[in-house]
Amino acid sequence: MELRGSSVVVTGGASGLGLGVAERLIGRGAHVVIVDRNAEAGAAVAARLSAEFVEADVTDEEQLARAFDRAAALGPVRMGVACAGIGIAERVLGRSGEPHQLASFQRVIGVNLIGTFNLLRLAARAIGASEPADGERGVIVLTASIAAFDGQIGQIAYAASKGGVVGMTLPAARDLASAQIRVVTIAPGIMDTPLLGQLPEEVRRDLGASIPFPKRLGQPADFAQLVEAIAENHYLNGEVIRLDGALRMPPR
Repeated sequence: MELRGSSVVVTGGASGLGLGVAERLIGRGAHVVIVDRNAEAGAAVAARLSAEFVEADVTDEEQLARAFDRAAALGPVRMGVACAGIGIAERVLGRSGEPHQLASFQRVIGVNLIGTFNLLRLAARAIGASEPADGERGVIVLTASIAAFDGQIGQIAYAASKGGVVGMTLPAARDLASAQIRVVTIAPGIMDTPLLGQLPEEVRRDLGASIPFPKRLGQPADFAQLVEAIAENHYLNGEVIRLDGALRMPPR
């Protein structure tokens, strides 16, 4: 898939993995529409990168659809990248015997799984309206996590949401094969995002040292490089790719 001149929608694009993706794809000549709930950060990033910004909640049909309308006005929509996500730490049964809150579980599933599906379906419609180029119309990249396979204590909501993304990947690719649209999911390990940046430096060093190789935290640039490679490899479809330095998470 040729990135230059193509339009791309990136959710969660004002920070972390999404920002890394936006920076790299713009550098390759793509028209990028950044989607984020943080209007101030999103507008600032868009101005710096000469990108478009749409304030939207990924679980809202109309808000997210506006982002794809904006992208279609810039050029043929060839790509959607789902990077918006949240996480919590809560056990099924707390130390004092209280059960996991249903509302917090629903919120994580809503953003991480339903929000990802919302991006998937709207991206499919927008990409499907574009004319094929080089034998395909485009690609949709979803973000799961190694927690989908190695969920730790307190990660049941997050692991369930990311496991759902993993489970969507192959059937989505099969559904969209006739439209010449590929679907690929990345399952990152411990990435150096703003959320992780809130931890003490000593904890961050220990996390980096726990990676088999290379012994460092993953960077948004690593993630973005893989997104670019997925876009350019026409035969990569229906797959979940772990990006984790060979890490397998322990129970806690």
